[in-house]
Amino acid sequence: MKVHETRSQAHAPSDESRIMTRKQKVGQSKAHEGEQSPKKKAKNGKDQNDSTNGKSEDNIAKEYEEFCKAIEEHLSVEQMREILDMNDKYSSSGSDGVVATKCQDLLFFGPLDKCPLCSSNLEFDGKRCSCKGFYSEWSSCTFKTRTPPRKEEPLKLPDSVLSSSAAELLKKHQDPSRRPCQGAPIKPLAGIVVSLSGRLSRTHQYWKREIEKHGGKVSSSFKGITCLVVSPAERERGGSTKLADALEAGIPVVREDWLLDSIEKQEPQPMEAYDVVSDLSVEGKGIPWDKQDPSEEALESISAELKLYGKRGVYKDTRMQERGGQIFEKDGILYNCAFSLCDLGRGLNEYCIMQLITVPDSNLHSYYKKGKVGDNTNAEERLEEWENVDNAIKEFVRLFVELTGNEFEPWEREKKFEKKRLCFYPIDMDDGMDVRHGGLGLRQLGVAAAHSSLEPKIAYLMKILCSQEIYKYAMMEMGLDSPDVPMGMLSDLHLERCEEVLLQFVEAVKSMKETGQKAEAVWSDYSQRCSTLLHSTRPFVFRDYQDLADHGAAAFETIRDINMASRLVGDMFGSTLDDPLSDRYKKLGCSVSALEKDSDDYKMIVKYLDTTYEPVRVGDIDYGVSVENIFSVEPSACPSLDEIKKLPNKVLLWCGTRSSNLLRHLQKGFLPSVCSLPVPGYMFGKAIVCSDAAAEAARYGFTSVERPEGFLVLAVASLGDQIIEVKSPPEDTKSLEEKKRGVKGLGKKKTDESEHFIWKDDIKVPCGRLIPSEHRDSPLEYNEYAVYDPKQTRIRFLVEVKYEEMGAELDTTEP
Repeated sequence: MKVHETRSQAHAPSDESRIMTRKQKVGQSKAHEGEQSPKKKAKNGKDQNDSTNGKSEDNIAKEYEEFCKAIEEHLSVEQMREILDMNDKYSSSGSDGVVATKCQDLLFFGPLDKCPLCSSNLEFDGKRCSCKGFYSEWSSCTFKTRTPPRKEEPLKLPDSVLSSSAAELLKKHQDPSRRPCQGAPIKPLAGIVVSLSGRLSRTHQYWKREIEKHGGKVSSSFKGITCLVVSPAERERGGSTKLADALEAGIPVVREDWLLDSIEKQEPQPMEAYDVVSDLSVEGKGIPWDKQDPSEEALESISAELKLYGKRGVYKDTRMQERGGQIFEKDGILYNCAFSLCDLGRGLNEYCIMQLITVPDSNLHSYYKKGKVGDNTNAEERLEEWENVDNAIKEFVRLFVELTGNEFEPWEREKKFEKKRLCFYPIDMDDGMDVRHGGLGLRQLGVAAAHSSLEPKIAYLMKILCSQEIYKYAMMEMGLDSPDVPMGMLSDLHLERCEEVLLQFVEAVKSMKETGQKAEAVWSDYSQRCSTLLHSTRPFVFRDYQDLADHGAAAFETIRDINMASRLVGDMFGSTLDDPLSDRYKKLGCSVSALEKDSDDYKMIVKYLDTTYEPVRVGDIDYGVSVENIFSVEPSACPSLDEIKKLPNKVLLWCGTRSSNLLRHLQKGFLPSVCSLPVPGYMFGKAIVCSDAAAEAARYGFTSVERPEGFLVLAVASLGDQIIEVKSPPEDTKSLEEKKRGVKGLGKKKTDESEHFIWKDDIKVPCGRLIPSEHRDSPLEYNEYAVYDPKQTRIRFLVEVKYEEMGAELDTTEP
């Protein structure tokens, strides 16, 4: 049996893709971020990707390179700007190098047509064409391509150009039929001006040729340069005058490897990773997270301390909390705001924090911080002291308007807000403490359990459920673990808005008639909306229903449940209680007891697990499962045993869930899935989804090899007098939701019915060997059951399991 919020990548049909680590997930996501191709046929019927007039790509590239040199020789930068201005789809802004690159592309290949996604203007940056338009107030167009659509019309040229020595050269390209259809060769250093200093591994002349060959320029002066390339030995020798001048001017100073890697990878690499002065390396601390390998970024984010825990939390970097600082409050308003902005078309994924802080025996302080997610080093930050409180409030309100385009008081008092283009959206924090801050830290776990009056195994369970770690890992795996925004302490209103946008997303993609690039625009627009509301460390454009299930629906459900956990756990860090675990256990409202290993129930559950489990495969390694503990649970939020006994067709089924979601299940019971999607786990609509195979549940709970511990849930579900059996995703899930009848999805494998048996209170246990079914084309690997009324399910057992590599032998040889 499995619950709605744990729809992991485990449900891909092939064994190899059952489970993914975060690195694999992001790698797959980045594979989706490739460039979009426009219509293959131009208006004249030519294939945009074919050679032109019998010329090979190499010949066109060579001709283009010679053309560019001739244009630079015969036309001044002022004339190039004039050409761009006359052809009104082009912007003449930018450095001389950028202007030259855009003008050369225009003159050789012809004028760009409109964006096929949003009909806005395209712009060439030397490497590819991108759109500068908008899908909505939430998102810019993400269209990028190296083979853009072109207009079949002559160029507009100023008289100064027509009378110049370049006129004869340009005549050929005035005829649209003679223009090459493919885009310009990739120039990774286009628009970049480099200055070289000191003894490098290659001569300055060599690098000048290479830089210019790949679109860049070399300058001996500092005026307008992008960076200074030096040998790391420069600093060891005390640094040259050139290096000192660059530092004073704030110009990046990078190693020679930056040039090598930028040329090899065909795009400029992040200079922070090659910075000579600050000792940054590719693996080093301080590199923006979006420029790191996903696994490196995950390690850095999981170890980062949460800096803002809720509406009353003083941001950690202010250091004002050390002086007794508190959030300033006036007329019922707490002056503490967090903001999020994700706009993939503009390459923006930013956060902003604003606070007014009162400090004993001191003036009012204001704090402002704005920066790129994961790039703390380059964030804009200031802490100011104010003698006049009214002036501090006015400045706070002014900044709110500047950031959001909305007024402050209507937002704080009535939550009125209208999203504006390229403006921040407020993350509405609640007055509480994010469990990543308030939960037990690693050093407190043992002490809390040792001093608890609870039975040792129950204290052990509560220690896990009240620890920071399980929530940090869940949010890290989903890329929702920014240390600057308390995603575990959001207001109910913010969660409602997240759910509203998610449902709009689902409805938009399920009902849209557009195909191809127009459909891509819808996916891109709503993906960016979700990544603004659910503040993401690694946003990307969802491409299919599985992405929407895994990174949209499941992410929302997990954040919702973690917020519930935050409210229950509260502040255990600063708790004055002698026994905080017992206190949280009482608040849980759920009776828990550990089963003895020689009890009939324990033996029955172990048999059920062993019989219906299949190894989880990660790469080439199979993972088996072992039972650590089994707990009997009686949640007060679920129907009582007496109520369940009266219901027909009762079955004991498996549910896989993240540890981070368990507190909410135990305190509030199961909730149906948030939406309906044609993928396993969501294909039955807003239902509680179950399975008779422990193998299915295990794939939900086991999210990565770095986290081998987990829980499986056994629940009693009443399927009703009549069960609807389906072999494919139901087309109309709303009618199923309204009728609240049990649904069984038939999988490729089933449990052997001859081995099923009846347990207590006429409850059926479908414990049997997994065998092939007659439904080989089913989208489901195993049978799934859908229950639409939470009153028809009751959580009965928690099974603590550990996933272990199969066939591994421990090396016991003594050194």
